[in-house]
Amino acid sequence: MELTLLIHCTDQPGIISSVTQFIHSQDGNIVYLDQHVDKEAGVFFMRLTSEFDNVFGLSEFKNAFEQNLAKRYEMSWDIHLDGEKPKMAIFVSKYNHCLYDLLSRFNSGELPVDIPFILSNHPDLKYIADQFQIPYYHVPVSKDTKKEAELKQLDLLKEHKVDFIVLARYMQIVSPYVIDVYPQKIINIHHSFLPAFAGAKPYHAAFKRGVKIIGATSHYVTAELDAGPIIEQDVTTVSHSHSIKDFIAKGRDLEKIVLSRAVQLHVDRKTIVYNNKTVIFS
Repeated sequence: MELTLLIHCTDQPGIISSVTQFIHSQDGNIVYLDQHVDKEAGVFFMRLTSEFDNVFGLSEFKNAFEQNLAKRYEMSWDIHLDGEKPKMAIFVSKYNHCLYDLLSRFNSGELPVDIPFILSNHPDLKYIADQFQIPYYHVPVSKDTKKEAELKQLDLLKEHKVDFIVLARYMQIVSPYVIDVYPQKIINIHHSFLPAFAGAKPYHAAFKRGVKIIGATSHYVTAELDAGPIIEQDVTTVSHSHSIKDFIAKGRDLEKIVLSRAVQLHVDRKTIVYNNKTVIFS
């Protein structure tokens, strides 16, 4: 059995030694350890993966870790067992490129998640869900029905015991009513390299400015629009020879890649959020 431990706390002497000794005392073998200290904030971060034999009591391990280490160092910590597949709901509108990419990775086994459903404010992409034999829920959203729609969304998320949500070009603002239920568990893809060229037509704005690179940004959703902790970013070069159509095509390729990387990092338990930033482990 393999488990991954994520820790952050005030930086102080002896943390790594204490944690590794604790793992050894539990007959664990450490196969991965990475740590980072934010010297400005004085905060310590660590990701550790250990192997144990089949005789392993998770609840006893958690209790011992809490009593012997977490309380002493005032840690924020989380633990995950290898092989546990988180449940990922996908929200989408009419653009299909990110949805296809995620489902292809899921179907090939590259993305180790369960997808209980796809939800959209439009009926247009149901045929894709049908291709992959995944339930598709059409929940229309308007200014007058937004609260009612979000109640339906939360009911579905709760019913299917969803662990996190991916906005695969879901063209609706998610309100704090939903965000507060899934803090740091809603992943969005933004169609530009934040913070720049925000808005409905970022590629047009970038084209007018004569930029030499365009990009995409994936981040956790917060109440402040497009200002959540950034998980992954990437760019590609463009030149005067490229048209707006070229910009859009290149941008969509980036969106797929950046979103899938961000989702993979989240699923692999390689992200820790702190002060609206992320620590991303290798």
